[in-house]
Amino acid sequence: ATGQILAGKDVDARVEPASITKVLTSYVIAAEMKAGKIKPTDPVMMSEHAWREGGAGTEGSYSGFEVNKTAPLVEMEKGMVVQSGNDAAIALAEHVAGSTHAFAALMNQYAQRIGLKNTHWVNPTGLSAPEHYSTAHDLALLGRALVHDYPVAYSYNKIKEFTVGPITQPNRNLLLWRD
Repeated sequence: ATGQILAGKDVDARVEPASITKVLTSYVIAAEMKAGKIKPTDPVMMSEHAWREGGAGTEGSYSGFEVNKTAPLVEMEKGMVVQSGNDAAIALAEHVAGSTHAFAALMNQYAQRIGLKNTHWVNPTGLSAPEHYSTAHDLALLGRALVHDYPVAYSYNKIKEFTVGPITQPNRNLLLWRD
């Protein structure tokens, strides 16, 4: 509740945030929704680009939404959060900002507002890229901000499995299965 650090080691060392990046992607989506720029019912297109860069043909995790079809924004976001869908993250970024590059600029703006000082984002997925980094300290601040500012978006993280078409995938957060 206070934000006080209780313990830490190398908390300001740069690390690749990987899929934790999607926490900020969720934060940006929730903030843009609150600002009235997008709605949970918006049809989000799974573009050819999103599918090729983050879909089934890649080594990363994907949501399974069909290419060149739409799904409601809230469903696409759940596919991103629960399934760690890189394709869904890219499709959402394109919907919100027009491109992943423009969305990354939004991510960096929100990161500054939250108070992340040693972080720089270049994509909404967390796929490795030069100059895409954060720190344990900044990621803790980000998690705290999502829980506090947008509890509905945060609640998607507790969904144990999510189905898109014929594909049901479990949440990749193994802690959910140990409770």
